[in-house]
Amino acid sequence: MTYNAIIFDLDGTLLNTLDDLGNAFNRVLERNGLPTHPIDSYRYFIGEGAAVLTERALPEELREKLLIQKYLKEFWADYSENYFMDTRPYEGIHQLLEELAKREIKTAVFSNKPQEATDRCVERFFHTHRFEAVFGMNNSIPRKPNPAGALKISELLGIPASEFIFLGDTAIDMTTAVNAGMMPIGAAWGFRSERELVDSGARKVIKRPTELLEFL
Repeated sequence: MTYNAIIFDLDGTLLNTLDDLGNAFNRVLERNGLPTHPIDSYRYFIGEGAAVLTERALPEELREKLLIQKYLKEFWADYSENYFMDTRPYEGIHQLLEELAKREIKTAVFSNKPQEATDRCVERFFHTHRFEAVFGMNNSIPRKPNPAGALKISELLGIPASEFIFLGDTAIDMTTAVNAGMMPIGAAWGFRSERELVDSGARKVIKRPTELLEFL
């Protein structure tokens, strides 16, 4: 099979955002006199959007709609000011993107991060690379694992879904790929385990970004 395009997840796939996300939410918890979490715990809070992250990180007795919205707003205010402090592209990502460009393989980003935050991260860390589309969570695109965003990218690029690889680090990403009829490949360097990726539909799991070139 020939693959002519790749959709990348953002957090945990292109960028290691764990410290900045975890530290931002822990500061919110501290300011409100609430218990914080080890940064590693945020691996399991991240992936389904910031509202879900907020719900998971709050004490159980505070997980009601109005309070979630309150803490979510505080989180975004903090994270928007500090999203670049410790965030970095994973080793090998820039090399991968450069080689894909040379091979004229189209690339796109589809994240459950809000659109504004997705755009800011892509612009800051990948300003030398051209992504054909950058989709975050917005009012017109349902969050993953709904495949609508992935299929919209397929439509925009004029490339059949069957010719796409979807590379991500969570079950949400693999389920999205399966739902869209794309090739699900798991990023083992990200936030979740290889077992989770395989169990959720990954047809291949790679341990470093440049392994994708060997697959292609």
